[in-house]
Amino acid sequence: MSGAASVPAAPPVFSVCVYCGSRPGTNPAFVRAAREVGQWIAHHQGQLVYGGGNGGLMGEVAHATLNAGGRVVGIMPRALVEREFANATCTELHIVEDMHQRKAMMANRADAFLALPGGIGTFEELFEAWTWQQLGYHDKPIGLLNVDGYYDGLLSFMANTVEQGFVGPWQMDLVTVGSDVSSLLQRLRAARPHPWGHPGRAG
Repeated sequence: MSGAASVPAAPPVFSVCVYCGSRPGTNPAFVRAAREVGQWIAHHQGQLVYGGGNGGLMGEVAHATLNAGGRVVGIMPRALVEREFANATCTELHIVEDMHQRKAMMANRADAFLALPGGIGTFEELFEAWTWQQLGYHDKPIGLLNVDGYYDGLLSFMANTVEQGFVGPWQMDLVTVGSDVSSLLQRLRAARPHPWGHPGRAG
């Protein structure tokens, strides 16, 4: 038995919560983007926080982070462990009781949020983080990775909500949109908290 003390691993310098699909989608660019996100996080001493799944883009971003030497925190409700194939290779895998606990823990463990292509679960998580920010519950930056125009339709719809008077331009400015993984993640990492105290900040 060696008397040498083990050196603890350095803590991550940046923790990003990634929302994305539990399916891979039909465009190979989606998988490539998920892998690039995971590699970027690992290569920049970051930590991935995500839903803990092993399939689709969720699995791709997690395995890419781990394979590149990064830390991965997976958080999954007990009822979804079998349905979403919990990723037992996560650095930390937390099994919680429900979706509310899952989302709260993901938000608490993150310094920023990033949405990749996904379905209604991804949309719901993105809009919840966006809503929480506009109400002042957090000041963490939010990014939307528009891979190969996937979110063009959503962005067009959101522009219409501004034109129709339901969303303000300042609310749109709370989300940083980009199509290049590296530049978008660099912007999120460097982002500063948004000032609060503006009147009328409600849905």
